[in-house]
Amino acid sequence: MNEAARRERFGEMAALDDTDWRLIELLREDGRMPFRALADALGLAEAAVRARVRALEASGCMRVVAVADAAASGYELLLAVGVEVDERPALEVAQALAAIPEVFSACVVVGTYDIELLIVARDHGHVSELVTATLVQVPGVRRIHAGLAVDVLKNQPDWVPFDD
Repeated sequence: MNEAARRERFGEMAALDDTDWRLIELLREDGRMPFRALADALGLAEAAVRARVRALEASGCMRVVAVADAAASGYELLLAVGVEVDERPALEVAQALAAIPEVFSACVVVGTYDIELLIVARDHGHVSELVTATLVQVPGVRRIHAGLAVDVLKNQPDWVPFDD
């Protein structure tokens, strides 16, 4: 992707040059890659790579984070839940739902539901507890529509729009 196309597509992040983008790609593949290995891969001095990483982090254009593997942590099931809200602002209800530890995504939406959640559960008993006891007890929840994922084709927590 050329520089003009990047600026149009990414706005503030467009100031990144090809080396910055390649550095981010390498860290997406292995967030623990040593600076020396990054320097070798990029053909730069190690000090230059350290400076670029610091600058990218300071600008907010990049974060290097650890992402927990829900399945490895014992959460085998994924639920998509639509929530209808009544007698309370959707944002307040969404904030209360987001505080539930098993909820890893809570979005106020426009459409069929007022809120959409992604939730993990250990087993079917845990799903039942979440749906029939935990979620419905949040004030303002009028109705929930839960769907259990039977095949997860893509779950990419490191997603960013870098590819052409």
